[in-house]
Amino acid sequence: MTTLTATASPVAPARRPGLLAGLRHTLTLAWRSLVQIKHNPMELLDLSVQPVMFVLLFTYVFGTAISGSPGTYLKFALPGIIVQTALFATMTTGFGLNQDLTKGVFDRLRALPVARWAPLAGRIVADTVKQAWSLALLLGIGMILGFRLGNGVAGLLGALVLLLVFSLAASWISVLVGVLVSEPDKVQIFGFMVIFPLTFTSNVFVPTDQMPSWLQHWVEVNPVTILADALRGLLVGGPVAGPVGQSLLWAAGILLVFAPLSVRALRRRV
Repeated sequence: MTTLTATASPVAPARRPGLLAGLRHTLTLAWRSLVQIKHNPMELLDLSVQPVMFVLLFTYVFGTAISGSPGTYLKFALPGIIVQTALFATMTTGFGLNQDLTKGVFDRLRALPVARWAPLAGRIVADTVKQAWSLALLLGIGMILGFRLGNGVAGLLGALVLLLVFSLAASWISVLVGVLVSEPDKVQIFGFMVIFPLTFTSNVFVPTDQMPSWLQHWVEVNPVTILADALRGLLVGGPVAGPVGQSLLWAAGILLVFAPLSVRALRRRV
């Protein structure tokens, strides 16, 4: 009597998506993040209403006392307010990432043939688009109030690229916080505890020479000050090479430190 033995054929390992497929996944997930704004209008308010309120309040309440007239103060403050808005907007990356982690979105995506890096990259790309929207909105409001570009379209494009590069680097800090904390609200708490002191101890709203001498030493090395000076040089006029170079160095340093830490923390969590 012949005995038949069944041998199970080995299962081929799942093939990882290639680079082009990963890019398509990234764009799809970025679009998903952007579409979600209609279900969370408060996020759009944070990106739109709050920055406009800062521009109007500081220009017409403090502008005359600080710079002599609202128009003069607007030329000084608007680039700084753009920087502040961009830094606060980076917190939405960590907030949304933490929501996806706590709600199991990452777990569901891991069961699909999606590039492992696409969910995080898609979140960052979507927030970069939001950054561009905030910059356009604030510049539009500034133009209505009398702000004018001092270096034309070239300066505007340079400011946009610099702001997006720095924001992309700074978003990795938010990513690390979003991965480490247990609730999305804690990401916002971190933002208020860190970004508020950084921006208000910089020259975003007040020139450095009008601050106490003991504070000026910190203000001069504050990365927010350096980025604000770079945007002033590009948008209004003034020194450009020094502030832009230092801003790029800060961005590179932040990226080199926080990107590997964020990726390592994300791998441990998922």
